[in-house]
Amino acid sequence: MKDEIILACKDLTKRFGAICALDNMELQLKKGRIVGLLGPNGSGKTTLIKLINGLLYPDEGHIWIDGVEPGVFTKSIVSYLPDKMYFADWMKVKDLLEFFEDFYLDFDKNRAMEMIRALSIDPELKMKSLSKGTKEKVQLVLVMSRKAKLYLLDEPIAGVDPAARDFILHTVLTNYDPGSTVLISTHLISDVERILDEVVFIKQGKNILHDSVDRIRETTNKSVDVLFREMFSMIPKVQDGFVRPGDLRSAPEQEGSRPHLENETQNTYREEENQ
Repeated sequence: MKDEIILACKDLTKRFGAICALDNMELQLKKGRIVGLLGPNGSGKTTLIKLINGLLYPDEGHIWIDGVEPGVFTKSIVSYLPDKMYFADWMKVKDLLEFFEDFYLDFDKNRAMEMIRALSIDPELKMKSLSKGTKEKVQLVLVMSRKAKLYLLDEPIAGVDPAARDFILHTVLTNYDPGSTVLISTHLISDVERILDEVVFIKQGKNILHDSVDRIRETTNKSVDVLFREMFSMIPKVQDGFVRPGDLRSAPEQEGSRPHLENETQNTYREEENQ
């Protein structure tokens, strides 16, 4: 069982002044899974990913990636897509491929070039001349052309058009090693649900639900998207412990609360998405 775990977090806590971004987070991810890290803005998703990648250090608790705490070694087995573009505008697409080839031993330049050509992107172009969607595609090609054990994708489909989203999700699905794990952070649930094996719901720095997509559908008769909307619009405050899918159907209505309306849920979701 231990050999099947690629990522383990225990009692993980991270504070920024008086704000507790992660609060005693507990999480285990198995190898060979595509996992959605789902939560509204400010829930702690990016903080968790940066901690896993070694860009931040926890105040309390531990992280193990394939049995090793984040450090120089784990960077060789973790491929990270940040939520912001970090390449210099003056660099050409071909320069980035050469940079990744020099820096990462597991980078497959031939695979990356095949994807660049399939997208009809001129490798001689500079990054500053590319549209936002094309820049996102180039960055994803670089990340997914590594033969990593763990892929961390932070909001990979935010701010791009539907066609670009489809390409990004297709690239994730067809270019990762079946023995590797992909952790995708997003709040655009309906777009990514079809490729996910598992989901982790995070709110106020706590892991409030971790389950397979199939089990959620079987036990609630709802899609992950619908369940997400209901949980994050109906539950005012997270208590210690997990919220399980079945709890929603039996949970008593809060005093003074109004009946749940589908349109109200959709409006709440759109407001969170636009924040």
